[in-house]
Amino acid sequence: MVNNLSTVNSIANRFLAELRDAVVQADRMRFRRNLERIGEVLAYEISKTLDYGQRNVETPLGIAEMNLPEDKVVLSTILRAGLPLHQGFLNYFDWADNAFVASYRAQHKDGTFEVNTEYVSCPPLEDKILILSDPMLATGTSLVKAAEELLRTGTPKKLHIATVLATTDGIRYVRRNVPKATIWTAAIDEELTARSYIVPGLGDAGDLAFGEKIQGE
Repeated sequence: MVNNLSTVNSIANRFLAELRDAVVQADRMRFRRNLERIGEVLAYEISKTLDYGQRNVETPLGIAEMNLPEDKVVLSTILRAGLPLHQGFLNYFDWADNAFVASYRAQHKDGTFEVNTEYVSCPPLEDKILILSDPMLATGTSLVKAAEELLRTGTPKKLHIATVLATTDGIRYVRRNVPKATIWTAAIDEELTARSYIVPGLGDAGDLAFGEKIQGE
């Protein structure tokens, strides 16, 4: 299942427009904050899919019956580009456990690449909701590799993959390799460059958020 937020107009359009804008994105702090904001919007939307139970909350004047989330959530992301988006999720799922995958894209001279994983930190996943976030779902290779690494530690009750931008090819790749995942994205772009960058996209999210690097991520 794929949920594309851009099919319905919302304030997320403004955040994404600023992320794409070559002038606005030059402000790293604002770029990171807009990634965080979209993470908050996606977190809110995903929260609607959780299981809820009724709880009594004591107020100064009486008892209020409230429906509260019962699912245990694990938030995960791919270092480093995913950190601001992850923070947006953490702002809303502040009680959640967290998982991290450190990986990078090793480019070859012929234009192909492979994703190498250097580090995985993950709590137990059994019977939990796993949300894996990353700003870009281009080819889908990095997200599938991260999902596979995380799923080695256990089987979650549900897996959500959340991105800012995705491509049709990337979505197809994820659905083929992680068929049980639900995909969430703020928008879908159709085109990929020869080096697997999304067009029109927004550029390299990691570099724009944290500065240029020597080794690709």
